Amino acid sequence: DVQLVESGGGSVQAGGSLRLSCAASGYTYNSDCRAWFRQGPGKAREGVAVIDSAGFSTDYADSVVGRFTISRDKASNTVYLQMNSLKPEDTAMYYCAAGSRSHPCRAVASDFVHWGRGTQVTVS
Repeated sequence: DVQLVESGGGSVQAGGSLRLSCAASGYTYNSDCRAWFRQGPGKAREGVAVIDSAGFSTDYADSVVGRFTISRDKASNTVYLQMNSLKPEDTAMYYCAAGSRSHPCRAVASDFVHWGRGTQVTVS
């Protein structure tokens, strides 16, 4: 079975940083788009960042540009989200997603096949 396991969430004060990881197992396909989504309390799920298969092309939600960085390590089949200058409005459950073959890659939920269970990020 394909499993995406997120880690690295937690509670942090505003202005702090966190690094989320998403490790894929049972899933050897590495030529896909990967992304991070989030869903805050009472809010719809939104795409935060997306990265292409080569790891060269990325795209971000306007609200996180300049603060978040997505990257991927194909050798370990892991995707990361470095989050700096965190704000209270970044509080949400963060989910990683895999399996999109869209061109160009985009952080649209319907493009993705596999999802993790999420990791909570709380900024106070």
